[in-house]
Amino acid sequence: MTAWRLRPGSAADIPILTAIEAAAFGTASWGGRGVEDGFRDRLVDTLVAEDAVAHPQGFLMWRRVGDEAEVLTLAVSPDQQRRGCARALLDAALEALRGGGVRALFLEVDAGNRAAISLYENCGFARIARRRRYYRSGADALVMRADL
Repeated sequence: MTAWRLRPGSAADIPILTAIEAAAFGTASWGGRGVEDGFRDRLVDTLVAEDAVAHPQGFLMWRRVGDEAEVLTLAVSPDQQRRGCARALLDAALEALRGGGVRALFLEVDAGNRAAISLYENCGFARIARRRRYYRSGADALVMRADL
């Protein structure tokens, strides 16, 4: 397992985070505009995970409104997946949100993405709904919630 260095994201990260997101999600990617829009939204926070040589390998974006928050995206470079990066990002975000008075964190995940669903369940998320044909691919999304 890699020791991840976590830091807040900045607008200077947009090109690399866009590339990570595109590699992680392929045809389901937001594209560069989605990552840029996240940095423009004052309610959105971004956390970046860097490897030992300070190269970004993953990121998590979430939006907080009142005492609730929503994961907008969690992306990890394909060659770094299953090495604890996503877990480190999610654990840090959950800790920050708890400390900031957030009561619940929501997310949507492709119903066929067993690895992501397992990660989220291991972090305390529960399945609360299903959105049929939610993604462009026609895949369903599971809506999950973690009570903080």
